[in-house]
Amino acid sequence: MNLKKYSVAFAGMALVLLTALLFVACTNDKPKELTKQPNIIMFLVDDMGWQDTSVPFWDKETAFNKRYQTPGMERLAAEGMVFTQAYACSVCSPTRVSLMSGMNAARHRVTNWTLNRNASVDGRSQVLSYPKWNVNGIQPTDSIENSVHATMLPQILQDNGYFTIHSGKAHFGAVGTPGANPINCGFDVNIAGHAAGGPGSYLGTKNFGNKEKGTHTLPWGIPGLEEYHGDSIFLTEALTLESIKAMDKARSLNKPFYLYMAHYAVHIPIMADDRFVQKYLDAGLPKVEAEYASLIEGMDKSLVDLMDYLDEYGIADNTIILFMSDNGGFSLRPRAGKMHTHNKPLNSGKGSAYEGGVREPMIVKWAGKVEAKTRCDNYLIIEDFYPTILEMAGINDYKTPQTIDGKSFIPMLTQTGTTDKGRDLFWHYPNNWGPTGPGIGTTSTVRSKDWKLIYYYHNQSFELFNISEDIGELNNRAEASPERVKELAKKLGDYLRSVDAQRPSLKETGELVPFPDEV
Repeated sequence: MNLKKYSVAFAGMALVLLTALLFVACTNDKPKELTKQPNIIMFLVDDMGWQDTSVPFWDKETAFNKRYQTPGMERLAAEGMVFTQAYACSVCSPTRVSLMSGMNAARHRVTNWTLNRNASVDGRSQVLSYPKWNVNGIQPTDSIENSVHATMLPQILQDNGYFTIHSGKAHFGAVGTPGANPINCGFDVNIAGHAAGGPGSYLGTKNFGNKEKGTHTLPWGIPGLEEYHGDSIFLTEALTLESIKAMDKARSLNKPFYLYMAHYAVHIPIMADDRFVQKYLDAGLPKVEAEYASLIEGMDKSLVDLMDYLDEYGIADNTIILFMSDNGGFSLRPRAGKMHTHNKPLNSGKGSAYEGGVREPMIVKWAGKVEAKTRCDNYLIIEDFYPTILEMAGINDYKTPQTIDGKSFIPMLTQTGTTDKGRDLFWHYPNNWGPTGPGIGTTSTVRSKDWKLIYYYHNQSFELFNISEDIGELNNRAEASPERVKELAKKLGDYLRSVDAQRPSLKETGELVPFPDEV
């Protein structure tokens, strides 16, 4: 053995190692993987109720929790924090605009769901005329009539180095406006997003609602998935596969990604995902409920696939996942059973001012920041995601033409504080969704600590509930607590005036309906 040769080699290696150590010490830089911006997945489900999961979001397990199988959500909850009082708007477009803008719906005025340019979708009333709301949705420019101009969340992320991916339902802006195309809203990639808020079909064999293979049929046909037309694939799976391709591209560019995984599921039409439906039929569920359960589990399988992808490429610990729904669960026909009961113990469902219309399943995983298997009972609302996600990304220096109403919930995630102390939540729906049912109507609402006041514009009446004692909102305490009604009506009226909220008018007189504290 040539000892001299090996001694020289060892000395050379030592010199290289010493130089590297000195360089790190002098620059005082952290390793690259510790300073890299986190990847972020915003996983938004359409029309998913608070009870549409095997993860309990209450203090007890319910029959619905036992009905549905969502192992992905269970896994996410085991690795993160469950929020039991997360709120959105009662219908989809207002929620999505609040998420994209950080604004409360009363301020941005996209208070109903959008579709065609300059066309209102409000139902009819014998009593009320509805205001001229922002029917064209949110826009990246101030040149579109009947819309709200805002710097959107993905635009700020894109401007700060993120590869931004939109996958699934957009429903930000009306047909023929810039906001209808996610590419104009700050996304580098748009997978299947456009103006409409529901799919013509979930089936590849039906070209996802397009009349002919390789075409796009307005308004409900899904665009951009032509390679799957005629295939037996389900829409939820196609969106997941395309999202994984987009994440691959982000990794190839060595850029952090923001994936807005906005599933069309579980919005109507209720259709069977053949991968999961049979076991629910075998369990004795009515056909439509088995199909609904399969839609939920198919959505959950997407979450599993994305989490598996993160594990496979070793990026799970540097990827934040936020899970949320856009409004309460659909509880009308064609659902089987008694209407307005599919979100029990919550009252009513989508479109309602009751908890069943606005309380959502929410989970957040953030390795190293959020303790696993934790739970937060503080309340928050959808516009809070805007400043929270930007703070997660380390982006603090940004300017917007809009006022940001949202509050970062990072103190709740890190268990260092809360944003619900001294804070009231507000909902404003000066419109007519169309269907009828408990809490469904033209309303404004305030949640202040445990108390919730709902104001109905058609007859200027109130309902008052103590949510901590009466989660089902079955005991209206307005008549028994007039001072509490007066106090909350003042808070609600002051807020609506402060954001210049719109109001319906009375057909009989043409006058605006009074603010709640003017009754």
